[in-house]
Amino acid sequence: MSTMGTGRHTVSAFDEELMGVRAKIAEMGGLAEKLLDEALDAIERRDVETAEQVIASDRRLDKLEHETEELVIRTIALRAPVATDLRLLVAAMKASSTLERIGDLAKSTARRSIDLTRERPMRIAGSLVRMGRTVQRQLSDALNAYSARDSQAALAVWRRDVEIDELYNALFREMVTYMMEDPRTITLGSHCLFMAKNLERIGDHATHLAEMTWYVVEGEPLTADRPRAPRGYGNEPLDETRASDAPDEQA
Repeated sequence: MSTMGTGRHTVSAFDEELMGVRAKIAEMGGLAEKLLDEALDAIERRDVETAEQVIASDRRLDKLEHETEELVIRTIALRAPVATDLRLLVAAMKASSTLERIGDLAKSTARRSIDLTRERPMRIAGSLVRMGRTVQRQLSDALNAYSARDSQAALAVWRRDVEIDELYNALFREMVTYMMEDPRTITLGSHCLFMAKNLERIGDHATHLAEMTWYVVEGEPLTADRPRAPRGYGNEPLDETRASDAPDEQA
């Protein structure tokens, strides 16, 4: 009798731990969306205060990633989960890292938006924001699919990543043309190019979340080649948050 009671208690405790992990990911996802939204608002409104809020709030996302990682490791060690439960926990650890990276990219974008406010408005900023809103929708859909464990919705997100690649290539060409026509814009144009690449990378991370959702639900990785736009001038690897901004990320 006592053994059965202990068994029920163990199952209940494990369920609570799994719910706790899902709650952490949901909180991280909501914060990552908020940081991206505010970074885009900062660009659109030339709002230094909002940009600074994004930069400060990213530390909360870093803390949540650490807490999620600890909770997942402890749960795996104590419960030895198998099958779907194990996949869910492994995916949660990867998702927390992915969401933390999205926060870094949003923070870097917000920081560079401050430089734009110090100069005259650039028409390219509108194209940048439009691309960002597309990325924002992609991230939201990826998080909804992850929360609902909807593999078909995740697959739709995965297939749409090509749209972001195409937007990035078009913006890159527009920006290069703009700088060639007016060399005085080269410094600000470089900031815009870095921000555009940040947004393209956030789109890649949203696609990675979709791949994890598929893995959790279907029990196997999504192995097909992801649709991609033809490589353009702007498709070279460029992820500044672990380069020029690295010291600030550690602060």
